[in-house]
Amino acid sequence: MLKSVLIIGGSSQIAQAIAAQCHQQGAQVSIISRQPAPQCSPYLWQHDALQSEDSCQHSVEQALQQQPDTVFICNGVLHDSSGMPEKTIRQLSSEQLLQRMHSNVVIPAQYLRALFRYLSRRAEVRVLVLSAKVGSISDNRLGGWYSYRMSKAALNMLVKNFSLEVSRLNPSACIVTVHPGTTDTPLSEPFQSNLAPGQLQTAAQTAQRLLQVRDGLRPEVSGALLHWDGSVLPF
Repeated sequence: MLKSVLIIGGSSQIAQAIAAQCHQQGAQVSIISRQPAPQCSPYLWQHDALQSEDSCQHSVEQALQQQPDTVFICNGVLHDSSGMPEKTIRQLSSEQLLQRMHSNVVIPAQYLRALFRYLSRRAEVRVLVLSAKVGSISDNRLGGWYSYRMSKAALNMLVKNFSLEVSRLNPSACIVTVHPGTTDTPLSEPFQSNLAPGQLQTAAQTAQRLLQVRDGLRPEVSGALLHWDGSVLPF
């Protein structure tokens, strides 16, 4: 049973659904977010508006006072006011590529670095970093979405590297990337018209599936990219 959960990037709809379900199960929920806490939040909320190296370190140190047994990292951007996913390399801009790499790789890397000492010592700790199946190089059959695909592939490598380093000090830890599936959020909204019936999940359904993945994690799968059903996806 979850006792204490830390959710980084905790203002997204999926993150909030995870928080709500963990809270309902009686777990202590801590959140780190660049958004300020809403009024009357039942969670311990660290507001990290800067997301700099120092602010990430400070926020993590504060949150770790609750001794979490599970960490979710939910940071990520597919599209925003700077642009939509590229359909062709002719649409690729270095500015948008750098923005996606910063949101999808640099920020999670800063938080993982801040967590390293704790994760290297906490017995049976579990870390789930939200990634995407489109970040799998060997699974890529369609192309396109250059910035997002590249950044998620880099995120998968980051977590693989990190898991190996942590495992040398704490063999009981399990650190994975997870494809949460297509969820009805602002991230997927522009692309929902092309989905097969039944493919789109609510945030609550996705949170429930992610928590089931968490419950099934074992150290031997640490470093893997997992599907929302817990199966291993190819890199």
